Amino acid sequence: MTQTADPAPLIAPPGLAGVVVADTALGDVRGAEGFFHYRQYDATGLARDHSVEDVWHLLLRGDLPDPETVRAWRGEIAEHLLATDRYAEQLTAVLRAAPTRAPLSSLRTAISAYGVLTGDEPLWDLDDAAREQAALRTAAAVPWLVAAAYAVGRGEQPRPARAELGYVGNYLWMVTGGTPDERAVRALSRYLCLTVDHGFNASTFTARVVASTGADLTACVVAAIGALSGPLHGGAPSRALDALDQIGTVENAAPWARARLAAGQRVMGFGHAVYRGLDPRSELLRETATELGGDTAELAVRVEKEVVRVLDEAKPDRPLRANVEYYAGVVMQECGIPRELFTPTFACSRVIGWTAHILEQARGRKIFRPSSRYVGPPVQ
Repeated sequence: MTQTADPAPLIAPPGLAGVVVADTALGDVRGAEGFFHYRQYDATGLARDHSVEDVWHLLLRGDLPDPETVRAWRGEIAEHLLATDRYAEQLTAVLRAAPTRAPLSSLRTAISAYGVLTGDEPLWDLDDAAREQAALRTAAAVPWLVAAAYAVGRGEQPRPARAELGYVGNYLWMVTGGTPDERAVRALSRYLCLTVDHGFNASTFTARVVASTGADLTACVVAAIGALSGPLHGGAPSRALDALDQIGTVENAAPWARARLAAGQRVMGFGHAVYRGLDPRSELLRETATELGGDTAELAVRVEKEVVRVLDEAKPDRPLRANVEYYAGVVMQECGIPRELFTPTFACSRVIGWTAHILEQARGRKIFRPSSRYVGPPVQ
């Protein structure tokens, strides 16, 4: 019998850069154009003019809520957020047993526990309506879980959600303990809207891979949080703000940037894996940081100009500009978010995108199963 050799597999580039692995109707990132969108809408325009709840409705249900829909929709989100009170005692006990100095790790543990307590079931076994409810229930709980993890880590009792405050206002209240002002809610809402979704980034792709197995929605979100915990993905806002602290004054910006380049180190807050020029999210966040004001915002704007000048001199053929993380930390700090919660706050927005992608992937009912290329010792 003649044996037929397996066809030679296609070799993907490192990081799967440029490889299309699935279709999506949720949005796209056009790196060369410096543009990204959620469904048919410019994402930066949505962040400027709409709430997180509006964008959530767009991704999950396909359209922006009209005046007749928006009140019921926000009430539905609030109902799921308030439902965390039902499990507050059990979840607080879980958080007390978790690593209190790592809020993202605590969130990962708490989300898993919440899925068990709410009886999450495999996506494979659910219809579309039940999957959507699982998505809403899980995503709406994340702000409470993040704030609760932070409170427990400080030896405090988690604060209950307040129905009248909305998604962003509730998060600020539960973290800071103060009723947030409109400026802070608007600024943080812009940041969260800008980071709800961004193509097949590492955490979103991870969530879709797990969803393709038919696993429960909680498992998909826990996997996504694991991907987000990597410093090359979700940890950049705090590192960019740390860099501003190191620089200290605008006069130190250029020497600092040159020293980083000479040492072969990454200039945190500049450059992006997809954008080859301006990051549109950074543009709106710079405007937002300037509106909030403060010494850090003023320093950030001036330092950005100096660092860009050094980068242009060193890499004239590869323009590196401020990315979303550069101003994200400034905006979150001015809104009262502590630095250790920057990445968990990112998770409060990105979980909305993750769950939308999870539902889309689950409808496909096809498992991801790529091939690998063996490069080890010859088979004996």
